[in-house]
Amino acid sequence: MWRSGKRVQLTFDDARKPSGHGGWRPGAGRKKGRRTTPHDARPELKARFPVHVTMRIVAGIGTLRRDKLAKLIGRAIAMSHKTSFRVVEFSVQRNHLHAIVEATNSGALSRGLGGMETRIAKRLNRELGRRGDVFADRYHMRILKTPREVRNAIRYVLLNARHHAPEGGVLFGETWFDPFSSCAWFDGWRRPLPLDAPWKRSCRTGAVR
Repeated sequence: MWRSGKRVQLTFDDARKPSGHGGWRPGAGRKKGRRTTPHDARPELKARFPVHVTMRIVAGIGTLRRDKLAKLIGRAIAMSHKTSFRVVEFSVQRNHLHAIVEATNSGALSRGLGGMETRIAKRLNRELGRRGDVFADRYHMRILKTPREVRNAIRYVLLNARHHAPEGGVLFGETWFDPFSSCAWFDGWRRPLPLDAPWKRSCRTGAVR
């Protein structure tokens, strides 16, 4: 850099002064502390592969594991089904949703999930008397390409609440299943679910979905 006809070396402070012609400026760059899903290109999806999808909600909404909210979410999921897109299994967790989804291709998956997020967001905002975003960022997806991956993903989604229960000091009995999920309709259990309580029978008759 030239100053008064002499060449001088720039200091770090000189280099960091905004010039108005690009380069560094105060407040620029990625904000610290915000966890986001990377915006890389989505992998191409083939119809024969199901997908495990996770959708997180913004802070301030509170837990989704409330009867009325879970029912709203379940109905929004059911209304999102098309010939090219459907949710096979799902579970409503405290601050996120898990779903096993089938779609004919990547475009159908994107449109189906986008429509489902919009339906869920409108219903939740209306019920909670709020406005603004409901989902925190892009959904996370994992294509399931083997029978083992599919089995593990279904197990993870349907048993997610049981898995996290000990963290909150809760232990569920052997016959308990998650009422805020599609557990009641899943027909792949080793033994049939016992419907030995009113709330279990209510789940089977459509209290959530």
